[in-house]
Amino acid sequence: MLDPELLERITARRAELDELEEQLAKQLAEVRAERDELAVAERVLERITGQLAEERASAGPVPGQVGGRAVILIPHREPGVEEDSLPADYHRIITAVRQAAGPVMAREVGEVVGVDISVKARLEPLRSKLVRLVDRGWLRKLPDGRFTTRL
Repeated sequence: MLDPELLERITARRAELDELEEQLAKQLAEVRAERDELAVAERVLERITGQLAEERASAGPVPGQVGGRAVILIPHREPGVEEDSLPADYHRIITAVRQAAGPVMAREVGEVVGVDISVKARLEPLRSKLVRLVDRGWLRKLPDGRFTTRL
């Protein structure tokens, strides 16, 4: 005959194991649900990242506002950004620097693009544009103040 005390112990242990199995099944379901959520989040992130990359690649110069007037911002030189994306006067400046025999001063660029170089006040806006092109990576400024193309 079976010992009633042993049967009672076996029954109690079986109840403990059933309860533990129930807890583990619940935890497993929560882990699987979170894993599924992470997979969805990863797909959304990949899709948004791709869309942002496409938008950045197709973005041209962005008009901005300065003093209530619309101005075109000069884009940084990056792969895929062509000189054609620059405003016409900046494009003429780069062309003048490129066509020069070597590095040029702002005065020499002014002569080519038609700026009155005899008046310093007319030359300073041109110098500012040259420096802006340097800052955006389109031109290079040498230590002696002359400008050259990066090519």
